[in-house]
Amino acid sequence: MRKIWAVAMKEFRQARRDRLTLAMLLGLPTFMLLLYGYALNFDVMHAKLAIEDDDKSAVSRSFAETFVASGYFDRADDLSPGTDLVALTQRREAEAILIIPESFSEDLSAGRDAQAQLILDGANANTATTLLGYASSIAAAANVELATARVGGSMRPDESAIRVEPRVWYNPELKSTQFLVPGLIGFILMLTAVISTALSVVREKERGTLEQLRVTSLSSGQLIVGKLLPYLVISLVATTLILVAARVLFHVQVRGPYLDLYAATLLYLIGALGWGLLVSTLVDNQAMAFQISTLTSMMPAIFLSGFIFSIRAMPDALQLVTYAVPARYFLVILRGVILKGAGLGPYHEQLGFLALYATVVLGIASVRLARRAT
Repeated sequence: MRKIWAVAMKEFRQARRDRLTLAMLLGLPTFMLLLYGYALNFDVMHAKLAIEDDDKSAVSRSFAETFVASGYFDRADDLSPGTDLVALTQRREAEAILIIPESFSEDLSAGRDAQAQLILDGANANTATTLLGYASSIAAAANVELATARVGGSMRPDESAIRVEPRVWYNPELKSTQFLVPGLIGFILMLTAVISTALSVVREKERGTLEQLRVTSLSSGQLIVGKLLPYLVISLVATTLILVAARVLFHVQVRGPYLDLYAATLLYLIGALGWGLLVSTLVDNQAMAFQISTLTSMMPAIFLSGFIFSIRAMPDALQLVTYAVPARYFLVILRGVILKGAGLGPYHEQLGFLALYATVVLGIASVRLARRAT
């Protein structure tokens, strides 16, 4: 028993000295609980709703207001006839568009069913399905109020005066693979790029070959480019293989320009490879490099990018954290180019964030490598 106790005490002392491992063992469970508890939320709140009210009557305004008052929709814009609705959805200025025709109030006054159209952005099938359910509930509640008012306090269940006709763009059948595959592309590229770069550099450190490179005439910038360039090429080849597999196996077709898609992917990969390089400057063994790379690339790309769970349904503090997740911006571009057939024009903001992320990460990694070399 004393021998077992001696071994156990030695391990306790070793764990106490290895503060990084100890912090991960104690802090990771709490961190994962908080992340899962707040991020795993399938509710959709404050969806951006654009309204085109061609009737402009008190009845039509009241019906449109029921959508906003529900809390599920926020009025994003009031549209005039002839507005380019495709450009509106490509720029993500609206996730849903409610169109109320000129004859809306006239049909209700004449006792006819009044039609309204709800256009949904189906690039995110989960969000579109949820919003479709919300819209149906809102229309049903409006019908109950209208029917009750007509018959003086009682209603017939077969009477339905307002009908909302849904129309889903970009993914009419609301197939989950159509929005999951672009998200998987971003997730896979981030994970593989970060891990491969981090392990490669740490492996050099363990073998001592990195120190040999530092004593040469190479500058830190040249060393970084030389280390990242092969993995950048390999990752672009992997992107091509993923796109081919998505087309053949899941029938996900790229509708936008391939050149724009690869340009955005290149910028995204530079940031991901830079993060892997930064991780490699923080640790000295491959096991720890793998753990940190996985934790900092996989979990944010799944839970904090809008890949599966709506960012707007997260607490405000967690929403702020998502701004530091490059997959959040890349996913918007991917779905826009692949599903909506858009180019990079509507996504200059997302491209700017990706460029800023890559610049900051590579800058910090370069500074750390230069300091370690001196």
